[in-house]
Amino acid sequence: MITESAKLRERIRRTDFGHLEIEITVDDPKAYTKPWTVNLRQQLAVDTELIDEIYAEGEKFSKQLK
Repeated sequence: MITESAKLRERIRRTDFGHLEIEITVDDPKAYTKPWTVNLRQQLAVDTELIDEIYAEGEKFSKQLK
């Protein structure tokens, strides 16, 4: 969970032809004692386009499970 003072930093890079490396850093002094980072590695599907999701500042994401 994060608070309204949280700052997120995403770094996305293509390590080679079929892979992405995604680094997300959370800096939220109200919720955590120090910033923390998670690294994700994604395999790209052949002959498809990358889909970039952009969220407006302050927008909240919610997903309903069925």
